Amino acid sequence: MRYLCTVFVFMTAIVSMAALADDKSSRVVQTPYSEQQVVYDFYFDNPEKIANALYWIRSLMNPLMEDPYNLAPEFLDIVVVIHGTEIVTLARKNYERYQDTVERMRYYASLGVKFKVCGIAAHDFGYETTDFYEFVDVVPSAITELAHWQLQGYALITPTVMEKKFLIEEIR
Repeated sequence: MRYLCTVFVFMTAIVSMAALADDKSSRVVQTPYSEQQVVYDFYFDNPEKIANALYWIRSLMNPLMEDPYNLAPEFLDIVVVIHGTEIVTLARKNYERYQDTVERMRYYASLGVKFKVCGIAAHDFGYETTDFYEFVDVVPSAITELAHWQLQGYALITPTVMEKKFLIEEIR
């Protein structure tokens, strides 16, 4: 029995060393992406988090609009449903505070991204339809809207925005 354990440990060490000696590295693959239909669920506990969540849209769009895919924005059907505290970023009266975020959303809207605000949340925050920007549609309910788009075959993406605790240089 002791002999078998020794042989097992020895063989495990040899296999581990062989794996370490293998100098192959990772490779880039070009997944054959095609036209996209995506609905984003934005529901954040802090309005500032929408700025980071917008990078999730960029991370979908940019690779598909660049080589080797070269999809035009018209082939990216993207809907963003907003129903958390971030709704305040879309109220005209808050433009000065959220100007950068609003202009990024306006840019994405010019590329065809649809922004939908939950009517229930708007009411809870005391907003009227006229309080929002021209690129925003107010829908009856965020939950119903999310279900609608999913039933149409759209992929659901719910961004998770974390608090950054480390600089990349600190943990690399």
